[in-house]
Amino acid sequence: MSTRRNFIKATVLSAAVASIGMASSFAAHAADTIKVGILHSLSGTMAISETALKETALMTIDEINKAGGVMGKKLEPVVVDPASNWPLFAEKARQLLTKDKVAVTFGCWTSVSRKSVLPVYKELNGLLFYPVQYEGEELEKNVFYTGAAPNQQAIPAVEYLMSKDGGEARRFVLLGTDYVYPRTTNKILRAFLKSKGVADADIMEDYTPFGHSDYQTIIAKIKKFASEGKKTAVVSTINGDSNVPFYKELGNAGLKATDVPVVAFSVGEEELRGVDAKPLVGHLASWNYFMSLKNPENAKFTKMYKDWAKKQKLPNADKVVTNDPMEATYIGIHMWAQAVEKAKSTDTDKVIAAMAGQSFKAPSGFVAKMDEKNHHLHKPVFIGEVKADGQFNVVWKTPGPVKAAPWSPYIAGNDKKKDEPEGK
Repeated sequence: MSTRRNFIKATVLSAAVASIGMASSFAAHAADTIKVGILHSLSGTMAISETALKETALMTIDEINKAGGVMGKKLEPVVVDPASNWPLFAEKARQLLTKDKVAVTFGCWTSVSRKSVLPVYKELNGLLFYPVQYEGEELEKNVFYTGAAPNQQAIPAVEYLMSKDGGEARRFVLLGTDYVYPRTTNKILRAFLKSKGVADADIMEDYTPFGHSDYQTIIAKIKKFASEGKKTAVVSTINGDSNVPFYKELGNAGLKATDVPVVAFSVGEEELRGVDAKPLVGHLASWNYFMSLKNPENAKFTKMYKDWAKKQKLPNADKVVTNDPMEATYIGIHMWAQAVEKAKSTDTDKVIAAMAGQSFKAPSGFVAKMDEKNHHLHKPVFIGEVKADGQFNVVWKTPGPVKAAPWSPYIAGNDKKKDEPEGK
């Protein structure tokens, strides 16, 4: 009996020792990786735009890991789906920071999702890289903005529409999804247009909810507004899957770019995959990158993503495209990795300090630089015309990268605001 008891005790003891060994090896393994959060809508109205950013992040992490990782450690992605639900973004952000213990998060698309997670990143001193053009009027210590501020997208686009090359528009329809980004951008554009002598009567402003699908009435209103004399253009800040019915209705109504050009700030190659682009030829988009750009960095980037899509067996893998927010995601992850190497730490405050002045040869063909103070990239601006295949032909570009102005000079009182985050 005692022999059996001793045997059981020995067995339990050896199992305990083995489990301790396994636990310590798991802990050692965990310590060998750096967790990276990916916070993008993979379902709901924004999935049409955000799913590709999740794939770009995973591809970039894979590329960095194959090159030896960061500080000799592999990056370990933690993917969550906030499902186009703005309060859920904040819950998922808190989960990433407190439970998953991520060193950094790459995520959000809409400004309302970014505004939702902002208090969480401030409270927990987390780090968010935000890869999409936005309305500006924000400058936070815990965020790096790798998309465009209004002076790197919206203002140049409207200046182009008013120019001879852009058709000399004198009446404007400001059409957007009903939330903070379109409303604030259009507030800035109204003030800009007023400074150029455009009367209020020559500006029509309209908004639709997320997921809106019936654009017949609005396009009829646009046609009527455009028939009242002066050359008219539409500035679209419609977001998500509503772009598909909007562009379909534009085609159905026969509203050609030669009559009323539409310039979009949230429509790129990915969104045009869902529509017949032939009736949309000549309509415009303003971005800091297009897939059609010809240079060695872009050739490498587009090939990498096509190869990634095939390897991951993504839907329509043979037809995948790259776009501006994907490029901004790619730049952001590489810059963060460079900053961690420079800081020799993933500590938020040390990485923030090391991000100042980081540069990266981007797929745009230009060197993107993180401003030394204002947490925004210096980026080139391109205006492209839609081609029948859903790609863009660049019709205008800046000579080089443009420094972001987070505080628009067209908003009263902004001249008194600092070009760096408070409390830095």
